[in-house]
Amino acid sequence: MPARKGPTLMRMMLGKELRTLRLQQRSRAEAESAAGADAFTAEAVSLRVKMSRSRLSRIEAGDIPIPKIADLEALLDELGVTDLEDRQTLRELHLESLKTDPVTTYRNVLPSGMPRYLSLEKDSKTIQGFENAVIHGLLQCEEYTRALMGRAKTVEERTTEAVEKSVYSRLERKSILVEDREVHIILTEGTLRTLIGSPDVMRAQYAEIRSLCRMENVEVQIIPERSSAYRAPFPFTRLTFEGLPPMIQMDGWRSITIYREEADTGSFRRQFEAMVREAPGSAETPSFLKQLEQELWT
Repeated sequence: MPARKGPTLMRMMLGKELRTLRLQQRSRAEAESAAGADAFTAEAVSLRVKMSRSRLSRIEAGDIPIPKIADLEALLDELGVTDLEDRQTLRELHLESLKTDPVTTYRNVLPSGMPRYLSLEKDSKTIQGFENAVIHGLLQCEEYTRALMGRAKTVEERTTEAVEKSVYSRLERKSILVEDREVHIILTEGTLRTLIGSPDVMRAQYAEIRSLCRMENVEVQIIPERSSAYRAPFPFTRLTFEGLPPMIQMDGWRSITIYREEADTGSFRRQFEAMVREAPGSAETPSFLKQLEQELWT
């Protein structure tokens, strides 16, 4: 079955990744010589892969698919993608852009170095998240993120450089909070009672959440431990998009699983709505955090 025209989520992700890789190459070339950067304009690359500039631009925008794997391979050659695992990731993303499987698991990081969840969130219209293990990434302060990543360093056999890169990506993720999108996060009280780093880190984290609660586009609700309010069994993030169906993202250790089937996304939507109804309102969050801070960390 041919891929439908118009944007799809995976097509948008593939197009954005190809554009990011092209711009990265252009920046590297520009650092060596101003003239070198001209080799990686959309027009120059499109000429070398024998397609029109407008077609390449539409591919990068996710408006049209890349129908032939040979076209993708030619682009990857021009963009300097030599790592075999990176090329395979993009081949798989290309195949996904041509179909609509309801559930798919992906490698966490794209070849450009951008975490896949960040690429998805930047294209979203609204973000609704539930966390019952650690504080949601969009709410984390730098101290909390650094302590969380550092704690997992030995277990996951990660280098200091890899940890710093993860911290940077997590903090970059928060830049979307100042954009025009609605963000609604629900936490269980347990996530706030779990000591990450030190009491100083936890106080800084509580202050960060209180600060975010003052933003008009951000809502944070907390389900108290003694509350009988409904709790979803697993953490998840629900993303909605302009002109595209919603999707559910569930994070794993080294991968994310995406649900696109209407029956699945509808079930998660109902779970989120139940928690919104039954948890204390977001207006109560700052005072709840203040009380919890006095109880635990002072």
